[in-house]
Amino acid sequence: MESKSNSLFDYYGNPSLLKSFPIAMQHLLAMIVGNALPSIVLASALKSSEHAITDAQAIYLIQAGMFIAAIATLLQLYPVLKFGAKLPVIMGVSFAYIPVLLSIGKQYGIGAVYASQLIGGIVAIFTGMFIGKIRKFFPPIVSGTVVLTIGLSLYSVAVNYMSGGNGPMQGEIRNWVVAIITLCVVLFCNMFMKGYIKLAAILVGIIVGYIISLFLGMVKFDNVVNASWFMLPQIYPFKFQFHLDAILTMSIMYIVNSVQAVGDLTSTTIGGMDREPTDVELSGGIKANGLVSVIGAFIGALPTATYSQNVGIVSMTKVIARKVLLITASMVFICGLIPKFGALMLSVPQAVIGGATISVFAQIAMSGMKLITSSEMSIRNTTIVGLGVALGMGITQVGPNAVRYFPQWFRMVFTASPVVVATLIVFFLNIIIPEKTLEQEEKERNEID
Repeated sequence: MESKSNSLFDYYGNPSLLKSFPIAMQHLLAMIVGNALPSIVLASALKSSEHAITDAQAIYLIQAGMFIAAIATLLQLYPVLKFGAKLPVIMGVSFAYIPVLLSIGKQYGIGAVYASQLIGGIVAIFTGMFIGKIRKFFPPIVSGTVVLTIGLSLYSVAVNYMSGGNGPMQGEIRNWVVAIITLCVVLFCNMFMKGYIKLAAILVGIIVGYIISLFLGMVKFDNVVNASWFMLPQIYPFKFQFHLDAILTMSIMYIVNSVQAVGDLTSTTIGGMDREPTDVELSGGIKANGLVSVIGAFIGALPTATYSQNVGIVSMTKVIARKVLLITASMVFICGLIPKFGALMLSVPQAVIGGATISVFAQIAMSGMKLITSSEMSIRNTTIVGLGVALGMGITQVGPNAVRYFPQWFRMVFTASPVVVATLIVFFLNIIIPEKTLEQEEKERNEID
């Protein structure tokens, strides 16, 4: 039931724009670079292949990604026909799909990417429909391990950003200086300040880091100058090409991503609302992501997912007012229609983003730990969690030669993200290994003595 409060900490609250905007801006800055990067990476990779796309098409991929992120977030905030979680989550183009997108794009072209995304989105909708029946297979040790692995896997992303990102400027001392100063400002505001400064700690850190970056000559406005002022989404900009192996790979990724969504939505409600999500919320959230992916395939936008860094902001600030995230979605929508606005947001150096978000990623990992430790830390449970994290993180850190004799689809799926392997390991071990309490395990040890 909707309330009439003006609180930032009430989902139906109506806080003033002055209160809402700083937190909304934090959400925007935390997701906008990540939202654009998958499109940039895919376009760059295709340039060196026989399936290259034009510069105009590459710019369109970025803008379509902004547009679909706004639509996906709005659908989660304001569900339609049971599509949507009605939870304070931000959606965006997902990092998790990048290896699969590159593999399909290089082999078959961008048309195959969107054709497989279309089918994958439909698979996600069906997964969401039955999530209530299969949710029992995802107790806290399973969903918690998924959230923990998500957080751990994002550490390298944040540290890479802190170093300046991939490119010739990576590792420059000025990148590390800016990143560390940004991180220190975020920590200082979060730990020693009060009120709105504390809530907007990440935004304050980014502003300070951005100003320092300007003086150090790290901010470039070329993209802002060259970007156009207005761009509308196109219908069916790329012709679909259906290939069975691409569809299979993408469908598996969507199923795994649905499990990740369970983790993110759980982390959101645990961190921001002090409760676990309902089956209706999980089902609506997953179905909404599937529907948006289908829509995205028809307008040239890449696959979306819940954004873990924004989940971390919700957990850190406890701000869950829907109005705050509505403002964020509106700004993302503007980015999708006005390329110059998006280009200005993208002028924030990656070192600043890395310094500001690494604490957020840490919060995600700790949310996973909180979920895991809500269950008994028996030998059974610690074994399941330990193996899941070890194999998940391990397989993505070895070289490609370690799995070179496996099929291409296997390599695309199981070495793309540690979340995939960790999820599958903890899911099946939790089913196979009999339940045992600490008391039962203690009794077995005493019987041996």
